[in-house]
Amino acid sequence: MLQINELSLNIPDTTKPRVVIIGGGFGGANLARNLSGRDFQIVMFDRQNYHGFWPLLYQVATAGLEPDAIAEPLRKMFDEDYEDFHFRQVKVTGINPAAKTVSTLVGDLPYDFLVIATGTKSNYFGNEQIKKYSFPLKQIPDALNLRSQLLQSFEQANMIKDPEVRQSLLNIVIVGGGPTGVELAGALAEMRKHVLPGDYPGMDFSKMNIYLVEGMDRVLPPMSPESSEKTRRYLEEVGIIVKLNTLVESYDGQTVTFKGGEQIKTQTLIWAAGVSGAQIQGLPPESSERGRYLVNKFNQVLGFNDVFAIGDIAAMKTEKWPKGHPGVAQPAIQQGKHLAKNLKRLVRREPLEPFEYYDKGSLAIIGRNRAVADLPKNMHLSGFIAWMAWLFVHIYYLIGFRNKVVVLANWVYKFFTYENSTRLIIRPFLRKEDIAGQEFVRKQADLD
Repeated sequence: MLQINELSLNIPDTTKPRVVIIGGGFGGANLARNLSGRDFQIVMFDRQNYHGFWPLLYQVATAGLEPDAIAEPLRKMFDEDYEDFHFRQVKVTGINPAAKTVSTLVGDLPYDFLVIATGTKSNYFGNEQIKKYSFPLKQIPDALNLRSQLLQSFEQANMIKDPEVRQSLLNIVIVGGGPTGVELAGALAEMRKHVLPGDYPGMDFSKMNIYLVEGMDRVLPPMSPESSEKTRRYLEEVGIIVKLNTLVESYDGQTVTFKGGEQIKTQTLIWAAGVSGAQIQGLPPESSERGRYLVNKFNQVLGFNDVFAIGDIAAMKTEKWPKGHPGVAQPAIQQGKHLAKNLKRLVRREPLEPFEYYDKGSLAIIGRNRAVADLPKNMHLSGFIAWMAWLFVHIYYLIGFRNKVVVLANWVYKFFTYENSTRLIIRPFLRKEDIAGQEFVRKQADLD
């Protein structure tokens, strides 16, 4: 293995304006795809070498899809047709706006224009115990860890004699009633009803409890009250235990404790309760608020003309969006495309055009024929029509023709068979810390 000091960024010199993009998510990828290498040298940094379609991450976690069905290698997205584009898989450690450089683990790189598109990370609100023992769902490794944890729990529950430990293996607590929590709960409910009884004929899955915990007074808080209420009814119809106005106080890997004293024994706590911006050191504190960079109507970070932020990391406050745009894919996609046009205007010394977000609506799926949609002009859909809309939108926005075909084929197969076809424990998940209830996993692993 090479040492870091033996590596370098190896970016060729250029006479063109250099645009450095930190992050290959929805914002960064759409910016790069709409910039011309004839006008700019484009350099993208990301710690992973792929672009992921995160709205379908929960299906990887519940064994409905394989990771490569929702991810596309960045180098494949930007092949030889993209002139003067350079990708480097490296961690960015800081920004020096005075020197106009970006620092990475393998060296520094000057920029003419810097675009921060780093997205978000899980927010544990300062609770280190929850961070240590819970399962987040933000990246593909998170989804694979959670999938292994779920499948291993079912395997253990099928063999263990102690009824209390068995119940803790069958109790799944999802914290966070947003789209991720709701869709994950619905997918687990379908597994419980249609898949797991066939895999484990001797187990009583009526004892498998799926809890959805939300601190506010309704699920899907960003969506309309109509959609939230419909979603709550859908969840309860499929047997999800919905706990509203409930906050988690602690979790030690065995027991989750809520504020008020209620406790649930569980070995799987899934944390989908909140996110914070994945900020980078170097910009002054006054340039950010609540973990997001404050930007003007041109996506310029406040106080800078050559530093931009797009997507979830950016807070563009408007009359309609006083807290910034919602943390979903569409603002990032639209801002990436719009900023590409504005960067071209900058080099031509033309006035910039302000960004205006077109809200195409919000969707959430709870299971087969169960979905909700908030559309423009105050339209609300639910049931089969909303479910079909959700399927179409997610197929449409997947990157790569192969991914579209693979996901569609999986969904068609599952529609007729109810089968989750990837129930493989490929990378067993073992906690590093010794916590009660995990000894059985270690003994099984030791048999290898």
